[in-house]
Parts: sequence; C-alpha cells; structure tokens
Amino acid sequence: MNIIFISSNAERARKLTLTRPLIILLLGIFSIIVVIVALGLNFVSLRYADKIDAPLLRAVLVNPQEEKHQKIQAHLQDNLNIMASKLGHMQAQLIRLDALGERLAETSGIKSRDFLFKEAPGQGGPKSGLDFSADQLTVGEFDDMIQELSSMLDERADKLGALDSLLRYGRITKFVLPSEMPVETGWYSSGFGYRIDPFTGKKAFHEGVDFAAKTGTPIKASASGVVIYSDRHPEYGNMVEIDHGDDLVSRYAHASKRIVKLGEVVLQGQKIAEVGSTGRSTGPHLHFEIRHKDKPQNPAKFLKKPS
Repeated sequence: MNIIFISSNAERARKLTLTRPLIILLLGIFSIIVVIVALGLNFVSLRYADKIDAPLLRAVLVNPQEEKHQKIQAHLQDNLNIMASKLGHMQAQLIRLDALGERLAETSGIKSRDFLFKEAPGQGGPKSGLDFSADQLTVGEFDDMIQELSSMLDERADKLGALDSLLRYGRITKFVLPSEMPVETGWYSSGFGYRIDPFTGKKAFHEGVDFAAKTGTPIKASASGVVIYSDRHPEYGNMVEIDHGDDLVSRYAHASKRIVKLGEVVLQGQKIAEVGSTGRSTGPHLHFEIRHKDKPQNPAKFLKKPS
C-alpha cells in the first residue's frame, strides 16, 4: 500500500510505502495502546470511583462498573432469598416432625425423657488432623446439600405420618371392635352354635350368645358405632343393632326397653337398652350377636370377659 502526501509548500510529493510487516507492526502497537488505555480506565474507575465528580466522566467510567456490581449483588440476593425460603420450609418440616415424634412417643408409651425432640442430639469426637481449609463449600454445593436435606425431611415426614396413622388406627380399632361385655355378667346361659331349641325341642343353630340377667339390667354398647336398627322385631322383640364399620354389626335382642334411636352415634360402654324378655324368649336375658357381612360370628372370639 502506497500513501502519497501532497503539500502546497513543498515542490515534491512524498510517498510512504506500507508493507505487510509494517502494517502488522502498526496494528500490534495500536492494540497494545487500546489495551493499556482500557486497563488504565478500569483501574481509575475502581480506585477513584468515589472521588470522580465530573458527571460525564463518571457516566463513562463508573456507571458500567456499578451496573455490573449491582447485577452481581442482585443475583446473590436472589440466591439468598431462594435458600432462605428453603430453610423456612425445612424449619416448618422440623416443627411438624417434632410434633409427630412426640405424639408417636406418647402413643407407643415411650417416656418423653428418652427422646427430647425439641433439643439437638449430642454429637462429638476427636479433632481431625486433616486440613480441609481448601475444601470450602461453594454456593452451588451448599444449595445441593439443602435440596438433598429437604428431600430427606419430606421422606421422613411421610413415613412418620404413615406410622402415626397406623398407630392411631390401632387405638381407634380398640373402640370400634365389639370387645366389651354388653352386660355385667361372666357366663353364657346359651352359647354360640348348634343347640336344642327351647321351643321346638329340635336341633337348631344359635347365631349368638345369651346372657341371663334380671329385667332392667343395663345393656351397654360393646363398641362405638352408629345405630342402624332400633325397633321391635317379631322374634327378637325389642332389638338394637349397631354398625361398627367394615361390615361389622352387633345385635342386642329381647330388651324390655330401648334407649337409643335410629342414626344415633353411641360410644363403647354407653347404655343403649335394658334387659327384658320380649319376642321369642323364655325369660329375662340378653341375646347378643356379632355379624360380619351379615354372617354370624362367635362373640366369644371378640368379647373380653371380666377377670
């Protein structure tokens, strides 16, 4: 490349020839100057940012650095807000787990002093001789650890919740299973199974058990449930039936008086009627049945006789 310089004061024109090596050298020098100027401006903007009063110079030098710094701070603040939200969620989970743990300990009969759920468990051990100062946690690693711990807490909470439901179901089952004696007596006047019918004198299947007792003796619900029948029956006389759920029903017959009404919710041990001799009966007694899916079951398998 030839560059010709023409001047009115000079008689001859001057010519400058740019060879390839010369062009490369000039471009290199120009690049070095640009880099030095950029580094200098960056140094000045960082070191003397608070001392620059000129608005135009401050806009050129300081504002880009401040914007970059603000973006970094905003990004860090967003990460901190996310981690703070996760920590709050984990704290709520821990409170729930503490409550579940205390309830499970109470349900299972564990003494509260054996498991102090509101206190951190003791930890310790000798100091390690290894130097882990170089292995500092990064923000990403810390976030991963929080996420993993949160997942573990969710899993533990689900398992403890399921265990709590099972234990509570076991406790409830004790009240809905017809296990309490319906009258205060310790013997049957007639058992479950085949017997000689007192009216026909022939062999017949007895679908319940009979408790001989005086007229007016309280009849109590063998378990909690809902009254599904409270009326007079042609053979059972005054009869009460209680539904305990899971297709399990208890029947109380030949009563002299019915106390509960249809649809009433009764509790285990609650008085529901009085012993009598109504219906097909030879004398005052309680005829008691337990039926599952309308099939008679032996009450002796359910009832707890008084000791």
